[in-house]
Amino acid sequence: MSDTKPRTPRNTLNPDLIVRTALDLMEAKGLHAFSLRGVAGELGVGPMALYTYFRNKDDLYDAIRDHLMALVPDVPPDLPWPDQVRFVCRGLRALMLQHPCLAQLLASRPLSGKETARVAEGLLGVLRAAGLEPEAAARTHTTLFTYVLGATTWEIQMAAERLDPDAWRRLRTSMESLSAHEFPTVVELAPELARTSGGDEQFDYGLDLLLAGLEARRPS
Repeated sequence: MSDTKPRTPRNTLNPDLIVRTALDLMEAKGLHAFSLRGVAGELGVGPMALYTYFRNKDDLYDAIRDHLMALVPDVPPDLPWPDQVRFVCRGLRALMLQHPCLAQLLASRPLSGKETARVAEGLLGVLRAAGLEPEAAARTHTTLFTYVLGATTWEIQMAAERLDPDAWRRLRTSMESLSAHEFPTVVELAPELARTSGGDEQFDYGLDLLLAGLEARRPS
């Protein structure tokens, strides 16, 4: 039996089909193993056919990121501003947990594209409506975005290690080998550190800390 992929019917190749195929391949094999040649193989076309729609791999990366960011819903207008912030941050985290490649794309590619701008517009609008001056709103947006990206990337990595018996065993061995004399607090709190390495409760804990600090600095 041949492993050759069936060819995409003539005149049906389009940007959306390429993006969806590329996303499926990226999620199956990981960003590190992703290539335009692989996408072309999945579609049953020559690699040059993709260049009709995308200039290079980075161009396709941007299109995949935009495709995923379009899934982030608009900010509900009828919530208090802190809950609007929570809505955006939780939604972005949930999307990255569902599509881990998005975390890598957001970390490695410049924040451009219509859908990324739409999400930023929604959050910045909430911050400005809450009374923040332009620079404070921009700094707060950057702080919130980097918190969501960093916390979720860490959570994705820890989840992957838990699924890898060898990686999880190495991590536990490393923690258990620490000297209680040299690192007394780390050793004492090791169970708590393990319990707070991810999950909804930990994410909301950090987000609430940021919002409490923001409320304290927000103009009356």
